[in-house]
Amino acid sequence: MQVFITGGTGTVGSAVVAELLANDHTVLALARSDDSARTLEDAGAKVLRGELADLDVLRAGAAQSDGVISLAFSHDFSDPDGLARAIAQEGAALAALGDELVGSNRPIITVSGTPGVPGRPSTEADPIPTDGPVGGRGRSVNALLELASRGVRATAVRLPRTVHNEGRGGFAGLLVDAARRTGVSGYPGDGAQRWPAVHARDAATLFRLVLESAPPGTAWHAVADEGDTVHDIATVIGRRLGLPVEPVPESAFGPFGPIFAMDQPSSSTHTRQALGWQPTHPSLLEDLENVQP
Repeated sequence: MQVFITGGTGTVGSAVVAELLANDHTVLALARSDDSARTLEDAGAKVLRGELADLDVLRAGAAQSDGVISLAFSHDFSDPDGLARAIAQEGAALAALGDELVGSNRPIITVSGTPGVPGRPSTEADPIPTDGPVGGRGRSVNALLELASRGVRATAVRLPRTVHNEGRGGFAGLLVDAARRTGVSGYPGDGAQRWPAVHARDAATLFRLVLESAPPGTAWHAVADEGDTVHDIATVIGRRLGLPVEPVPESAFGPFGPIFAMDQPSSSTHTRQALGWQPTHPSLLEDLENVQP
């Protein structure tokens, strides 16, 4: 099938594009710059020029495709007001894409994060948050899934806190950046809190499986590592960078501090059993061995 994809040059998106093309699908990818367009064309995708805010362009991409994967999220972490704008933009984009597919029974996949559940790993049956600073993303995802009742095979892939490739990406990547900046491989609290993770190429395989066969209105967990402790993550980073590994205040991580301090393991048992998904690429702790001093 021809798949329209947004966010096709990111850590996850580039892996999804490669996975789709390697499995007899064609890709039409949104590109907002000449550099992005060249990258996508070099990978073998066709390009549709435009931005996530160009709703007419999004509708046109969906109209000429057999399915949609929406991955783009244009948040600048240096802008304190950028998160709210990015969430609103993403919600408008999902609504436009979903409306274009109503009555077609074509698939659309959106992305969210795995939820945190006190005392146990979260599962696919747990709801995603719809309040707090990122609650708008949860509401947009839920609205898209509700289109299952209107002839859209809408699904969601929930990504863990770290999607990694070659030692880069996700929350672990932010710890690497902070360590380089401060000279300390730091972790909040006692470091016993757990973060789930997945290699980008394993996540890409799941996106393809969901696109090809997942029932409408369903959510799936792209979790390979149920939960590595933040202390273990920081220890590998410190060893690779030759830096001391020490506890630091939550405030050292800015707005991410309270999130970094949370214990948030997640399970993918149902996803593996129902779709036959089996991660095969390096774990997060193995992949962090690629971090360069």
